[in-house]
Amino acid sequence: MTSAPSGLILRSTSGAAYRFDPGALCLELLTTGGPGPYQRYEVLREPADVRAWAERSRLTPTPELAVSAAEVAAVRMLRDALFRVVIAHIRGEPHPPGDLAVINEAAARPALAPAIAPDGSRRWAGTPGGTALAATVARDAVELLTGAHAHRIRTCAAEDCHLVYVDTSRPGRRRWCSMEHCGNRHKVRALRARHFEEG
Repeated sequence: MTSAPSGLILRSTSGAAYRFDPGALCLELLTTGGPGPYQRYEVLREPADVRAWAERSRLTPTPELAVSAAEVAAVRMLRDALFRVVIAHIRGEPHPPGDLAVINEAAARPALAPAIAPDGSRRWAGTPGGTALAATVARDAVELLTGAHAHRIRTCAAEDCHLVYVDTSRPGRRRWCSMEHCGNRHKVRALRARHFEEG
């Protein structure tokens, strides 16, 4: 249902663009905002915002979505529940039951259905809505949290970064959301510290 990882283009607080590949569709949704302190990053306010996120996501091709205002709220609710469950999972804490119920209810609904177009290309069947998109994301979350990489879900090692990713690298030693962003910042700081010590 999803394509090979390509990564999202995010912007740092300084405005610099960088590529971030969280490794899973459900974790891509966590870049759109979240509960509590992450509300200030909210970008899913209207149907067009959900469609824009789907276009940036790893879903291929981009689904032609008919999203209602109620479905926007439902996608946000799923995202916030997923955020809390993933953080609890990373910390080794019990998954919040209410949030698990939100994810499981979304996953139980009909998801995006792949189809073959007359020209032989891939497409999505019908005109799916936000509910089908949420179901697809929720099912991806179930697969991730119960699958072979469940123990590799991590947060970026930078103190001021809270991006979540699944480490799909063979050695399993990924520390940063992005080497070109937080990884590079760490290298620059380490280099400066070394020069300071040598000076």
